[in-house]
Amino acid sequence: MAILVTGGAGFIGSHLIDALLEKGNEVKCIDNFSSGRKEFIEQSMDKGLELIEGDLLNRDDIKKALSGCDTVFHLAANPDVRLGVENTEVHLEQNIIATYNLLEEMRKADVKKIAFTSSSTVYGEAEQIPTPESYGPLIPISLYGASKLAAEGLISAYCYTFDMQSVIYRFANVVGPRSTHGVTYDFIKKLRENSHVLEILGDGSQKKSYLYISDCIDAMLFGMEKSKSKVEIFNIGSEDWVDVKKIADIVSREMGLSPEYRFTGGVDGGRGWKGDVKIMRLSIDKLKNMGWKPEYGSKESIEMTAKWLISNL
Repeated sequence: MAILVTGGAGFIGSHLIDALLEKGNEVKCIDNFSSGRKEFIEQSMDKGLELIEGDLLNRDDIKKALSGCDTVFHLAANPDVRLGVENTEVHLEQNIIATYNLLEEMRKADVKKIAFTSSSTVYGEAEQIPTPESYGPLIPISLYGASKLAAEGLISAYCYTFDMQSVIYRFANVVGPRSTHGVTYDFIKKLRENSHVLEILGDGSQKKSYLYISDCIDAMLFGMEKSKSKVEIFNIGSEDWVDVKKIADIVSREMGLSPEYRFTGGVDGGRGWKGDVKIMRLSIDKLKNMGWKPEYGSKESIEMTAKWLISNL
């Protein structure tokens, strides 16, 4: 296939590009490098990746990037959930308007297939755990979650209105090499600044599912291959979860430290910040029944990620 990856220089995007090239696809990447890093894709550029330095808020950049492509993997977004508290426009512009611009240019160019990386945050405070794709109503509690849900809605509407096809992935917390944010990354940075005390946002009981990047990419490609519906939605996650205090224990152990933990207490019953979903685990039965399952659990994923970050940060 001739594939465009938006946000391809990011953490997940760069790993996806590696896998797509490995399978013999022609791949383009568009990225504005607001959070992506050129060093993540330099090796892929040596293997034939075409890079367009551009922005999805610029329609001309999108037209250039879409030329000759038949499939789009849309990963470009602002990935910082917490940022919505300080800047209420960032997720509107970079996640919703950017998605609309992309879909509109796809319509004009007659590009019919899009895969979209959504998020478990669209479920909000789900009462059903593990949470299946059919759960509703979807009531996100962060502006990031709202932006992902809005983008899902736009994609669905475009598919039914303009005879397109989409695969929507709702991710758990994805971790692994090239991570540039997240709790494991934050803990390592904090302990390098002060090895004696580790500040932990919230009360430490926040409990979530973590997915290793290789499992994430495998599931994305598997879901794309198996998708038959006009709009197909897949949860992608691991089958267990781990709490924040346990992640602090893992990071401290991997760094050979025994810091004092200082919990901020958080907001709204121990959350790390406004909009932080405290408990999250996705049902992955849909993908499992089709033949996919993750190789790694949450704890192992955190351990491998911590080892890599400690060696490479």
